[in-house]
Amino acid sequence: MTNENYKVLGLEETCSDEELEAKYRELKAVYSEGRFQEGEAGNEAAKKLTELETAYAEILSERRERSFSTGASDGYYGAIEECIKKGDLAGAQQKLDEFNERNAEWHYLQSVVFYKKKWSNESKKQLEIAMQMDPGNEKYKNSYDKLVAQINSNQEKNFSTYSSGDGNGAPIPPEDRQMGGSGCLDFCCQMALCNMLLNCCCNCR
Repeated sequence: MTNENYKVLGLEETCSDEELEAKYRELKAVYSEGRFQEGEAGNEAAKKLTELETAYAEILSERRERSFSTGASDGYYGAIEECIKKGDLAGAQQKLDEFNERNAEWHYLQSVVFYKKKWSNESKKQLEIAMQMDPGNEKYKNSYDKLVAQINSNQEKNFSTYSSGDGNGAPIPPEDRQMGGSGCLDFCCQMALCNMLLNCCCNCR
């Protein structure tokens, strides 16, 4: 089936990724324009476009799987790292999602994407999977230790703010830390005054 897919694009299986991409774009432009023709010509162009898209997708999938099995996926992982460096997290995630077989490096890069999105717990889980799959990898371990330290530091900071602040980082005055604070005393005094006025009115009748 793979050989048939290459025939759809008019290429040999030995063609480079660049040649594959260029041929795909060339044929796609031709068929996309041709499908708007009237009659059988338009139908044929639409059919060719569908065949092209299917063949191209299957070739890409086959090449990724082959790279994965031969350990030559570093180049593809490099493309993911470039997306992350540029801040293109959607692009990085899309490339990650294209992998069917996911090794330790895949989970590490997924953890980086989650970290960039400020999803610390999800990032931690992905690093734990990466370390389970490759226990001796120092890069994974160091990243995990730093992330855990950061998570713990944030939790301590949040707890400190909650215990001694108003939620916005401002300290709460000592007198307001008692249950109800001074606001409760003021409210009780106001209610007592209202009751006294009502009693006076009733007695006047």
